[in-house]
Order: sequence, then structure tokens, then C-alpha cells
Amino acid sequence: MEPELARRLVKAYDIRGLVPQELDEAAAYRIGAAFTELTGAAEIAVAHDMRDSSPALAAAFTRGVLDQGVDVLDAGLGSTDYLYFVSGRLGVPGAMFTASHNPAAYNGIKLCRAGAVPIGEGSGLERIRAALVDPAPVATDPAPGTRRAESLLDEYAAHLRSLVDLSGLRPLKVVVDAGNGMAGLTVPLVLDHPLLDVVPMYFELDGSFPNHEADPMKPANVADLKARVRAEGADLGLAFDGDADRCFAVDERGEAVPASSVIALVAARLLAGEPGARVVHNLITSRSAIEVIEESGGVPVRSRVGHSFVKALMAEHRAVFGGEHSGHYYFRDFWFADTGMLAALHILAELSAADRPLSKLVADFTRYATAEETNLEVADPAAALAEVERSLGDGAVLDRLDGLTATFADGAWFNLRASNTEPVLRLNAEAPDGGRLDDLRDRVLRIVAGS
Repeated sequence: MEPELARRLVKAYDIRGLVPQELDEAAAYRIGAAFTELTGAAEIAVAHDMRDSSPALAAAFTRGVLDQGVDVLDAGLGSTDYLYFVSGRLGVPGAMFTASHNPAAYNGIKLCRAGAVPIGEGSGLERIRAALVDPAPVATDPAPGTRRAESLLDEYAAHLRSLVDLSGLRPLKVVVDAGNGMAGLTVPLVLDHPLLDVVPMYFELDGSFPNHEADPMKPANVADLKARVRAEGADLGLAFDGDADRCFAVDERGEAVPASSVIALVAARLLAGEPGARVVHNLITSRSAIEVIEESGGVPVRSRVGHSFVKALMAEHRAVFGGEHSGHYYFRDFWFADTGMLAALHILAELSAADRPLSKLVADFTRYATAEETNLEVADPAAALAEVERSLGDGAVLDRLDGLTATFADGAWFNLRASNTEPVLRLNAEAPDGGRLDDLRDRVLRIVAGS
């Protein structure tokens, strides 16, 4: 494989590309062989999503593993957090075939070591990339590995339900938009409760995504959910992305609940049982959530954006919980891995215990004006960052944990950073009120546009 193609395919956090132009069965076979060598494991778990290309790619990867004399547990169809469960429960490395929220033409692989420990750039993916460019001769073992097929979906659902006490649940109506992704398989198993009236939307597994993209971060993709929540008079709505590892909430009015508010809600719940515990948040999480963590007796730990960074800090600090603005929620009781389904259970339990609707419940966690993430295409990201720093650095506290973060005396802040997955700069900003937010955001946009 040409180095440029390998660079596009093997990204900072996972493997993802067009099928078959960038990711085909031959590449999947090589990745399987390289992953086997990387982990040195005696058995590797493999699962896949509902995309048309997933079974064949997973089978090719499996052959690459078996030919190295290593066994494969074929865990079958499932969500990404299901694969993490299998890896954590059985103590084996894992490979999940999915392109998450990407369109139907894409596919990819999320890899982890035993115990759902993430593999990213600097912890193994660079070796996978190198093996694609210059593959070592694949020597078939005289005794090839064996493949066994076993679904652990029931055990996965039971484990999640064991982590949240729903014994006192009051009747709730919840609309769930699976986006034709893997939540259509996992939600009926996990949210199987006599007092939960689940109204399904797009539960049919269909990798062509006939109704909308399986990316709830885009407002257009939750428009149907918002309308259905209002029409049903539901207590809330939940949306999952294609591989169902991320969860997004909609309140009873059909309004989106910010991910930072979910972080605050779940953190407060978990800290009530473990005051003094640490909670990891990425650096563009709202200051509201950080304040709630502190007010709940927790210790906030700031992270770069990206699951590998969050998971590493969670393991280092034994953090009880972690969250990102993108709808990824991480739990110590789930091998520090991300699971949107467990976050959904916590939301339902907290709403059930409250004597007010979800909109009022999360209002306590929304204290500042926050701008939606903006992607900026620029010819020279480094030059643009330098110009923003030169123009806005005076009077601000600057740090470069991830791109450029500037915090001002009135509490307003912005972060401008280069994407790890796309050729853009990402802008996030927050301020005490909408006017100040608009002014700050517009100033940064003008500088970037003129750089």
C-alpha cells in the first residue's frame, strides 16, 4: 500500500476509509496479521456492525489472525461498546468493524488491547500503518488458529443493567432514534423494562442509512426525533450514532440536551456515591460541567480531545467517569471504555428520581452561552493559530494542551485546534452571555479568515 493511502486509512484513533478504494479485504487481512503480532495474544475477539461490507472485512481480518496461529472469538453483530464488553469481560484484544457515523460508503476498524485498553497513534496504530506500507512476509503457522462463534449480547445487556439501579423506576416514555444503526439491536435488550415505554425510530439495521445519516451531532439528523418526542408527549428522546457507542438526549420539549449537561448529570450521580473521585473531561467541555463536578465533591481532570487521551487519563487517575462534547461517555465500571447505552441508563434513572421534567433538570447544568463547534477550512492551520494568538493573546491566559485555548478575565474562553481526522481547524467558545459569545466568536473567525 502506498504511504499516502496508509496515512489516510490509519488515522489518529482508528482505521477508517472508503470501501474498497481505501479499505478492502486484502488490507483487512494484513491488519489482522499485524494486530496479532502487535498484541501477542493467544485469542482475539472480532465483532462487526450492520454495514454491507462489514462481514467480509471482518472475515478477512479473521483469516489474517488465524494464519498466525492465533484463535478468534467471532462475537458477531454488535455495537462498539459490545466489543469493549467482550474485550473487558474475557481479557482479550478486540477488533470492531465499523465506520461509526460515517456515510455508507465507508468502513473501518476500532482496535483495543485486552481489557478494552485503547490503541491509537503512539500506542500501536503507527505500527499497523507501517505494516500496510511494508508488510512482513506472512508465514502461515503449521497449526493455524481456530475460530469459534459466540454472541455475548445477553451478557452485555445484563452487565449494563447491573450498573444502574432501576428498581424504583417510574413510568417513562422514551423515543429512541437508532438511525438504522446498531442501537436497533442493543436498545431492545438493554432498555427492556416494564415501566419503560420505548417508541422505536429507524430500528431496522440498514447500512445504507435510508432515513438520515447516523450522526446525531448534526442537528438535521435529530430533527425527526425532536418532532416525534413532541408528537408522542414523551418524557425524553435518545439518539445513537451508527455503532451505538455515543448517546445524545432530547428533552420533553424536543430540545437538544448539550453533552456537557449530560456529563454534569452523570458525574453528579456517580460522585454522590463516591465523593472525592476524579472525573475526566476534555478541554472544550462547558465550564458548567466542571463547576458541577467540583460542587459534587469531585476532582475534575482536564484532557485533550480524543478517546485515547481520555481513557489514558481515566486509567491513570482511576477516574469514576469521563465525558466529551461529542457524546462519548466513559465509565470506570466499564473498563474505562465509552458506552452511550450506560449513559442513557443513568439519564433515565436520574429523570425517574426527579420530580421535574428533563428540561428543568438539566437547566441547573447550563450556566453559560456556548457556541456549537465550527469547522474552518484553512490553507495553513499553524499560521492561522499563530495569528489568532498574536491578535487575541493580550489579556488572556493561554495554554496549548490541545491547539490554542484562551481564557479571559470574565470567564469567556475559546479553543482553536487542528482536527485529528479532517483538514480543518475546530473552533469552540463559551462566554457569560450570548452577546459576549457572539463578539468573541466573530473576532476569532475574522482573524482566521484573514490569515
